[in-house]
Amino acid sequence: MKKTTLPLVLVMAAILMAATGCGGNNNTNNAPPPANNSNNAPAAPPAGNAGTVDATAEAVYKQQCISCHAADLSGGVGPNLQKIGATMSADQISTQIQNGGGGMPPFKGTLTDDEITALTDWLANHK
Repeated sequence: MKKTTLPLVLVMAAILMAATGCGGNNNTNNAPPPANNSNNAPAAPPAGNAGTVDATAEAVYKQQCISCHAADLSGGVGPNLQKIGATMSADQISTQIQNGGGGMPPFKGTLTDDEITALTDWLANHK
C-alpha cells in the first residue's frame, strides 16, 4: 500500500503546484498551441539580441515563467511562447506580463520595470 501512496502524493503535489502558480489556462491571447511538452533548455532567441538583456530575461523566465510555459517555451499550463513574437507585438506582450489575464497572474508588482522590459524584448524576438 505504501508503494502506491508516495507516487500518488507526488503527482497530486505537482498538479497542485502547477494550478496554483498560473491559475489555469483560460488564455485568450491567441498564442499558438503547444508544439510539444518537452522540458529542454529555453529556445535561443534570434541572433542580434545579446548580452545582459538576454541573460536577465532568461533568468526571469526560469524563475517566474517556466512552471507554466515549460523550459523550452512549449507551454503546458500556459500557452506556447516559442513564436509569440510573431503573434503578439512587444506592447501586447508587455501588457500581458504586467496585467496578466486569461489565467495568468499579473507580474507588475513582482518584477521590476527593467525585468519586464528585458523579458518583453526577449519574447518579442521569438518569431
